[in-house]
Amino acid sequence: MNFAWFVLPFSLGLFLLFILVIFKISFWVRQLPLRDRLLLNRGIFSFKIFKVIKEVIMESLLHRRIFKINPVLGFMHMSFAFGWFMLILVGNMESRLYAGTELNLPYYAIFFKYFVHQPLTIPFAEGFTFIMDFFLVLVLSGLLIALSKRIYSRVVGMKRTTKLKPFDVFAMLSLWFIFPFRLLAESMAAGMYHTGGFLTQPLGNFFAGFLPLGPLSYAMWWAYSIALGVFFVSLPYSRYMHIPTEIVLIAFRHFGIRRTKEYDMFKDVEVFSCSRCGICIDKCQLNTMAQVNTIQSAYFIKSIRKKNQQEAVVQNCLVCGRCQEFCPVGIKTDDLRLSQRMIFENREIADFHYLPQDVPVKTDILYFAGCMTHLTPSIKKAMLNILNSSGISYRFMDEDGSICCGRPLMLSGNNKDALKLMQTNKDIIRSSEAHTLVTSCPICLRVFREDYNLNINVVHHTQFIESMIAEGKISLENSGAKISYHDPCELGRGLGIYDEPRNVLSQTGVLLKNSLERKSSLCCGGSIANNQNYNLNKDKISQQVVAHLSAKEPDMIATACPLCKKSLVKYADIRVADIAELVSEQMVSNKADASRAEKKFNVESVEA
Repeated sequence: MNFAWFVLPFSLGLFLLFILVIFKISFWVRQLPLRDRLLLNRGIFSFKIFKVIKEVIMESLLHRRIFKINPVLGFMHMSFAFGWFMLILVGNMESRLYAGTELNLPYYAIFFKYFVHQPLTIPFAEGFTFIMDFFLVLVLSGLLIALSKRIYSRVVGMKRTTKLKPFDVFAMLSLWFIFPFRLLAESMAAGMYHTGGFLTQPLGNFFAGFLPLGPLSYAMWWAYSIALGVFFVSLPYSRYMHIPTEIVLIAFRHFGIRRTKEYDMFKDVEVFSCSRCGICIDKCQLNTMAQVNTIQSAYFIKSIRKKNQQEAVVQNCLVCGRCQEFCPVGIKTDDLRLSQRMIFENREIADFHYLPQDVPVKTDILYFAGCMTHLTPSIKKAMLNILNSSGISYRFMDEDGSICCGRPLMLSGNNKDALKLMQTNKDIIRSSEAHTLVTSCPICLRVFREDYNLNINVVHHTQFIESMIAEGKISLENSGAKISYHDPCELGRGLGIYDEPRNVLSQTGVLLKNSLERKSSLCCGGSIANNQNYNLNKDKISQQVVAHLSAKEPDMIATACPLCKKSLVKYADIRVADIAELVSEQMVSNKADASRAEKKFNVESVEA
């Protein structure tokens, strides 16, 4: 029997890891609602399992998403994950062929070079030796990048990397030591028995020239085993728990298990799936533009896992979606943050008795301006002009300005208040029997679409305007002005509405491209979701966003959100306008009316 005492740290660590991971996954599954447990059982025994396997290979091993965001960082993660996986897979194939058995003890393949003291006589023997050295080189190259990243993060294209607590450092070092110890152990074995490959054999020959390889080799096998055992034991309590947990998260998604508004088991799996890669830190404008670097999603998620959430951290976020757009694991960090805000919100439910109780006149089209549009009256005026000029029949739902959509309350964690307020809106909308609800505010649009469960078409005013142009109800005259467009967070990343605003803008002027648009668009800084970010930080962000949008010297900046307009206009030397304003001004009927008015004025002046 092949056995050596040094295999015990590895074997014990692997056994404990298996028990702890199985226990954690079992806990998550038991806490799922019955419906989700049934979906999980059906999914495992369906063709969906092949989609899970595919995504695990592409994302957990090859890290495709990270490659798209940052190729160097992607290579680093891939070299560790895929390289180590292949060392285990190929090593098991090699050891089983050599032993001639289907199953070996788990440690046999890991320490194969210790137990085999002669060149292999199995099929493709030289190929196995080459492949094992190749993947060891791959992992070691990733280790060098990881070490460089810790010393100077800009090596991998990152302005800042995650801050580590002492236990995180301990877990990380245990992982880092595994592969150098393996290299030394296998190289020394090669130096003694000439069983190495293109990497381990030359290194072993070098060591053999001046070192006592016998005792040193045995010490390196012990060190290799201890490093493995320590890493396995620390894994469930460190960020490296993401390795098994990410597989669970991928399975949950493919099998149809969904999160709720509250903090549930799905969100708990997301929390444990965070690798703290640090990508979210560089994408956060509070970090890059306002130098607030303690509240980013990596730290926020860690605080949930450690159960030491602080309200200041939970509330200090733009909830703009940039971090989750770039998260390689696809964690919905905005939803996570809102669920945590609900924990801190314990106020009594507000009284909304002042809200309008009158049943609205029945209509096909309802227009909802929203609070921010009422605070930006030029947008409201422009939309009313467009609606009136189009000749359609509509009703102005919040004409008196007394009602809110409820999303600001939800963003602050006041879901109970929001639900009460939303019920009033639902009653008004349903009693109107409208088939389309048009809103000028992306914040309102998102809550109407996602939380109201309305059986009608809910559109942003840019979508509505595009349809009016397509139907010939309004015509525009192109001014030729150069326009830089800013994608609002809620409209773009939140709802995926990118093309309609651009289609409309392209008919009013010349639309310029900028380097950060669509999914990568910057937040204007004025987010109503941030309850801790003082005006100074918001202004810093707005100022830099304006500078970015003005880089190509446009004639004006256009946006499709009243809050964005209010935030950007303070720092712009050029005009900042909502798309509705530009459309209202460029409508052919408006131009004709203006021309007639000018002619009348000129005639009257001459007569006078």
